[in-house]
Amino acid sequence: MLMLERSFTVRSSGMLAGCFLILTITGTGSPTVADEVHFEKQIRPLFQQHCGSCHGPKVQKNGLRMDAKSFAFKGGDSGVAIVAGKPEESDVVRRITTTDPDLKMPPQGAGVSAADADLIIRWIEQGAEWPETDFDRAALKDPRLSHWAWQAVISPTVPSIPESAAADRPRLSEIDRFVVSKLSDKGLQLSPEADRRALIRRLSFDLLGLPPSPEQVQSFADDTAPDAWEKLVDMMLESPHYGERWARHWLDVAHYADTHGFERDQRRDNAWRYRDWVIRALNADLPYDQFLKDQLAGDVLRSDDSAAVAATGFLAAGPWDFVGQAETPSPVLKRIARADDLDDMITQVMTSACAVTINCARCHDHKLDPISQREYYSVAAVFAGVKRGERVLSVKEQKNLADTRASLEQQLTTARSELGKLRLDGWSLADLVGGGDGHGTGNADQGIDPISGKSISNKRGFLDIALPNKFAISAAKYVDGVVIPDGGVGDVVISSTGFIARDVPDTSGKAWDAIRNGPVNSQFSTTLGGIDFTTDAHSLLSLHANSAITFDLAEFRASGLPENAQFRSQVGYFGQTPRLGASFHVLLDGERVIERLGIGRDDGLIDVAIPIPATARFLTLMATDNGNDISHDQICFVNAQLEPFGKDPSDLEATRIAELTRRVAELQQQISAVPEPARIYAAVAEIPPSMHVHLRGNPEQPGDEVYPGAISCVSFSSVSSLKADFGNSALSDAERRVAFAEWITSSDNPLTRRVLVNRLWHHHFGAGIVDTPSDFGIGGSQPSHPELLDWLAERFLRTGWSIKAMNRLICLSAAYRQTSRPKVSDLVHQAGRIDSANRLLWRQNPRRLDAESLRDAVLMVCGKLNTEMFGPGYRDFEYKEEYAPVYTYITADKPDLWRRSVYRFIVRTTPDQFMATLDCPDAANLTPARNVTTTSLQALALMNNDFMLRQSKYLAERVASEAGVEKNTQIQIQTAFRIALARLPSQHESDAASQLLKKWDLTELCRALLNSNEFVYID
Repeated sequence: MLMLERSFTVRSSGMLAGCFLILTITGTGSPTVADEVHFEKQIRPLFQQHCGSCHGPKVQKNGLRMDAKSFAFKGGDSGVAIVAGKPEESDVVRRITTTDPDLKMPPQGAGVSAADADLIIRWIEQGAEWPETDFDRAALKDPRLSHWAWQAVISPTVPSIPESAAADRPRLSEIDRFVVSKLSDKGLQLSPEADRRALIRRLSFDLLGLPPSPEQVQSFADDTAPDAWEKLVDMMLESPHYGERWARHWLDVAHYADTHGFERDQRRDNAWRYRDWVIRALNADLPYDQFLKDQLAGDVLRSDDSAAVAATGFLAAGPWDFVGQAETPSPVLKRIARADDLDDMITQVMTSACAVTINCARCHDHKLDPISQREYYSVAAVFAGVKRGERVLSVKEQKNLADTRASLEQQLTTARSELGKLRLDGWSLADLVGGGDGHGTGNADQGIDPISGKSISNKRGFLDIALPNKFAISAAKYVDGVVIPDGGVGDVVISSTGFIARDVPDTSGKAWDAIRNGPVNSQFSTTLGGIDFTTDAHSLLSLHANSAITFDLAEFRASGLPENAQFRSQVGYFGQTPRLGASFHVLLDGERVIERLGIGRDDGLIDVAIPIPATARFLTLMATDNGNDISHDQICFVNAQLEPFGKDPSDLEATRIAELTRRVAELQQQISAVPEPARIYAAVAEIPPSMHVHLRGNPEQPGDEVYPGAISCVSFSSVSSLKADFGNSALSDAERRVAFAEWITSSDNPLTRRVLVNRLWHHHFGAGIVDTPSDFGIGGSQPSHPELLDWLAERFLRTGWSIKAMNRLICLSAAYRQTSRPKVSDLVHQAGRIDSANRLLWRQNPRRLDAESLRDAVLMVCGKLNTEMFGPGYRDFEYKEEYAPVYTYITADKPDLWRRSVYRFIVRTTPDQFMATLDCPDAANLTPARNVTTTSLQALALMNNDFMLRQSKYLAERVASEAGVEKNTQIQIQTAFRIALARLPSQHESDAASQLLKKWDLTELCRALLNSNEFVYID
């Protein structure tokens, strides 16, 4: 018998576990310590015996798989399973040698024997050689990787079709040949072409989202040219309304809105610039690969291009938890909210561009698709440096505007300074408090802290640490210092030389904010006596009780104040209290020269003019709270000046004064005309933090660090190297996003092109070739025409990623032009039995107008559509600012609310009920395909909603105007049908309409037409 003793320490989960193992190896043929352990003969059988049932090809508990080399060395959730040469760091050793029943592996049975454990330990010590065999390579080949969507895009041969089908439709396109081939296999064929009225209406709604005018319908119906349809398609593709229509589809998958969502559903007033970018990009037919790249990394690809920066509004389009990310003091809640935010961002990117449900791998490996949790966090690492927020649209524009404003302000400062000296109009004390020279150079809202005497610009509330009667010397020129006065606790020192103000009233000793050039924080009003004193013609020196400021008159005299001078101002109570609000006091060298106790808003403005003796050293302005606490006790000295009594200027000086006065006015106007730089709610970049796997999706349980990358399932079948790993954590935010943008738009990525052409097909036929447009994974649908899907994807690449070219190709097909209502025949009965869902496209699908198209169509036929493009969204609601803002919808009944629905200001938590009833999607969610429901609420909304009632009235007015014959019922009926439905009524319809008009009026007829299925549906 040979006795072996082996001692070592293993580490796992931050804990050290001592492990002393005594192995007894029997038999004369047993290996010794020096023997080399053979993997295939001695180690693989042990792994298969003890590990295979829980960590094999079918089951991988805790993310661990032990049947193939690459999986075993990677390890699982508990740590690295095998570290070559280091058994003490190998998790498998700890698990097979521990006596802890919660850690022991395998969990049931006697476990791994001491002899077998020693073999594994010695194998690891010897370097853990694991020769890769066919078995290991086969294990690496996940059977899920054979799924059709991960395979490379092929270029299929256009199929041949039966001669009979070709004879019936001599102008069949390549698209049609794929469709007809599938139909022929089932004994089916295409339906006849729709009539021209149905075709132009279908095309107009599909490409423009608007109905054609009666004149356009008639013109197309009369056009006998063989290329009439092609010309119509091309004309509509060039319409500016095209971008408005197709932008709406993309904004659905981006779940764009103009508010944050969540409980504090605050506005995003500049989000609209992204929506406008999408419209412009689609109208310009921006190649789709560039369209995606700009949205993922436009701000770093072309930082000086405002359009590229606007494109990154895509990454910020979704909801944002203001409370969780900004307001909560809890770092745990902040991390959870940030993890949710990143999840929304990467889910949006991957589902919209690649139709991959990557979010299913947030907490564990994807249960259906070959996407690991590690890959999910690799994609999260790509966007780890991206947050949502307001940013300047163009840094270059910002700098140019700042330079322009700074130049003008410098000229204004110089002009004002010279003018002040010439006019001898003294010094503005408010301007001095704002850090200026007394002649208009001070900063609005800047002030002096009554505790420290330091200059501050930030707003403050209650000064909790304020100590009354502690004079603080100020570094500001002309200002001696400040104090918080309280006569109830003793004398108040009001100067650096020790002057004392006696008989100061007893106060609460409390203080608020600063002494300001302008209003104090939360000031009730800046208007008194009907005058707003924040305009350029006035100044406000604001002292919220309790506070006082002392000016050094010696400094003024050194700067030219003559002996014959005065202090002049108007003083008022700018708080809310009508009477007995607060008191003000003016002192010279501590001696009170004027005071008014207990003034309120009703007291208006009080004129103050105080001569300044040549012997006076300090001027003190003080506000006290009148003994009733300090709520709203805002005392303001209006146009407070230290000035000489007039000295008549010379003629030369008078001329220069007039010139400078004009110049100051011009500069002020020019400064006011300098706009603020345009801003947008979009992606805001920062230095990316490290990214770790979140065990069970919990950010409080970080696992291994991961590096920026993508999903690898699309790389196995690619014809070239499409790498899913981008680099390590040293990559900058720009490098990460650019690498990801290149990966997602690579011609070797089999998903991106397929997904886009499938979305186009979905919007033209009501269902995609894959009818789960944002899920191409194993849980999604199989394509009805896989070869056609790849042919379209390949054609898309050859057109230079042109969306318009693909739309044109689809619209010119005979499959698109089929009628949706073929006449009842044996063929129709057969097709209904074989393909009742019309997946093979033996006819066109009738579709109901989406909410936006229906609203826009109503406005258009009623003559009220406002076609103004771009700019901030219209707000068909009243807004009230509260903790959670209140949005109260109103009837859209004026021109600025009659713009196209794509320009609607979209509120996440308070949707427009009329639009929501018509299946307008919830902007909190991605919407790859809209729900189409049929409910009684929809009928009631279309019949009785105030918007519909008013528009029915406007349509009646238009009909009456265009009919041109007073009370000619038949002409009115014909005009109403022509405008609303672009056709004349049948005799039966005309008779029914006549009966309706005998009982009701023209408005009711128009109301009925707007509610007809023919108006609401596209055939």
